[in-house]
Amino acid sequence: MIITDIFNNAIKLTDERWQHIVREHPEVEPYKGKIQEVLLSPDYVKKSKRDAEVLLYYKFYGDMFDGKYLLVAAKKGLRSFILTCYITDIIKRGETLWEKK
Repeated sequence: MIITDIFNNAIKLTDERWQHIVREHPEVEPYKGKIQEVLLSPDYVKKSKRDAEVLLYYKFYGDMFDGKYLLVAAKKGLRSFILTCYITDIIKRGETLWEKK
């Protein structure tokens, strides 16, 4: 599956990565359809402090576990791809590349 993000970058979600996500974060499985929404219309996009080529896309959902963010982490490059996806209530510190106004 290829998804376009807010910066008009094509980001791939491979079957292998999806299997990793649901194995490590099974609570995300029902929200696979929201990944495209997170990438295209995030509330925040942060640059990872660990890896400058990784972007962290956050979108808040009030109906997700009484109000949580769905985080999608994507590796940017010649072939950008999703690394992981999980539910969180914390936005990591670091450089903000985009914020919804």
